[in-house]
Amino acid sequence: MARVLAVANQKGGVGKTTSCVNLAASLAAMKQRVLLVDMDPQGNATMGSGIDKHAVEHSIYDVLVHRVPVLQVVQRVPEGGFDVLPANSDLTAAEVELLEIDHRERRLRTALQEISEQYDYILVDCPPSLNMLTLNGLVAATGVLIAMQCEYFALEGLSALVGTINRVAETVNPELGIEGILRTMYDPRNSLTNEVSAQLHSHFGDAVYRTVVPRNVRLAEAPSHGVPAMYYDRLSRGSKAYMALAGEIIRREEKRHHNPAAPVAG
Repeated sequence: MARVLAVANQKGGVGKTTSCVNLAASLAAMKQRVLLVDMDPQGNATMGSGIDKHAVEHSIYDVLVHRVPVLQVVQRVPEGGFDVLPANSDLTAAEVELLEIDHRERRLRTALQEISEQYDYILVDCPPSLNMLTLNGLVAATGVLIAMQCEYFALEGLSALVGTINRVAETVNPELGIEGILRTMYDPRNSLTNEVSAQLHSHFGDAVYRTVVPRNVRLAEAPSHGVPAMYYDRLSRGSKAYMALAGEIIRREEKRHHNPAAPVAG
């Protein structure tokens, strides 16, 4: 049964999609079976994985609205070793069309249940807003990976996101919780970065990943080449960070399996 992680933040520009693509590639490099679900109408995770969002015959829109089976839509990433459920601008229409459908918030969950045994990890790249697409991602997930910058306003956004996660857990997905908090675009020379980081540790403890993702030019350049950073420059600090994160996530999962009652951090 796959571990389904919704990668979310209601604030844009925090490295959420970058984290999805590079974590998918890193987990795949560690011999994990990975599916990346692009739930953002911008289709950046799709393009960043090397798939032309304009050329796909079917997209996640068809899965959500028309119930096209996932396996008819999945695209294999040639270099990345993982699969992608692609998205494009068609997905914008899904937000409106889903409002007319029964159990609209469960559409993604239902679709992924059919193929859950075929993957170890399913990563859902949620759009940077709280809408029906994000709600579908949260309802489908077994945990939320929060990507965030260590800056002042990020804490306010984090508080709102935690409130959303709690409400979803109380109403439609009782197994949902925070899988981990990933600090992105991290610069330890910045005093505010260190202050916010300390506050995160104080409030969330072991939920904060030990791995931090530094500001890195290679991470920013890789999407324009349509490949994850590790295939663009595997020796870059960004690539190494996501490999470290993948290892940390796998260790947490192994610890969870060996002792379900124990804390999963580290």
